[in-house]
Amino acid sequence: MIPLVAAAHGTRDRAGLAATADLVDLVRGLRPGLRVEVGYVDVAEPLLSDTLNRLSGDVVVVPLLLGAGYHVRHDIPAALAAAPQVSARVAAALGPDPRLADILLDRLAEVGALRPQPVDKKVEIGGSVDNPVCDAIVLAAAGSTDASANADTARMAELLAELTGRTVVPSYLCAGTPTPRDAVDALRASGADHIALAGYLLGPGHFARKAAAAGATTAAEPLGAHPALADLVLARYDEAVALPAPYGTPTRANGANEAKALS
Repeated sequence: MIPLVAAAHGTRDRAGLAATADLVDLVRGLRPGLRVEVGYVDVAEPLLSDTLNRLSGDVVVVPLLLGAGYHVRHDIPAALAAAPQVSARVAAALGPDPRLADILLDRLAEVGALRPQPVDKKVEIGGSVDNPVCDAIVLAAAGSTDASANADTARMAELLAELTGRTVVPSYLCAGTPTPRDAVDALRASGADHIALAGYLLGPGHFARKAAAAGATTAAEPLGAHPALADLVLARYDEAVALPAPYGTPTRANGANEAKALS
C-alpha cells in the first residue's frame, strides 16, 4: 500500500497534539498494514518537509485540515517541491463533508445541546434531528485569509443546519467575520434563548478555548479523535490513490472529486 502522510496544522498545545496522535492511531487501527506518517505544516514537529524527506517513491498526502486554505494551496505544495524523491498525490481537505456534520452532532449531543437519536432511529444524512434542545447553533471555525476556505466553513454550516433543523451561523476565530461572540450576540438579539456553539476544529488548543468563551449557552468539544473522522481520512486517501497522476489534488465539482494539477 502507498504510504499515507497526514499533514496536520500543528499546535503548541499538548492536548491538541495528543488529539492528532489519537486520530492517527485510529486510522492505523482501521487499515492494518498501511504506513501512516505525520507531518505538521506549522509550529509542531516533525514538520511536513522533514517527514517527506524521510520517504521516497509514491505517497499520498492527506491534509488533516477542514478547508482548502493557505496550507493546502501553498504549504503542502512547497513541502513537496522540496522533496523531489517523493511522487505524491494530494487528497482533498476533510471538509466540507456530511460526515463531519454527523460528528458535530455527536459533540453537541454530548453536552446536551441536542438530544441524541436512539441507535435504531439515527437520522440519515440530510434528515433532521427530533426535539432539539438549542434554538440555534454557532459553528466556530479557525478562519482563513483564503476566501474559499471560509466558504467551506459556510457550506459546513449549511450541512449542519440540514441535519439538525436549526439555524447555524458560521463564524471565524480569526481572519473572518462574524466572530463567534458576534454571532452569539446577534442570535441572542434576534430572540434565540439557548445558543449552542459547535467547535469546527480538529482538537483542543487556543482556538478551542477562545470559542468556548464566546458566550454561548453551551459549548461542544472540537471534533477530536472520532471514529468517523478516521473513516473520512481513509476515504480521502482512497480517493487520492485513484487519481491518475502524481501531484494531483482533488477538487469538488457537483459533489465529485476531479483531478487537478498543482502548479
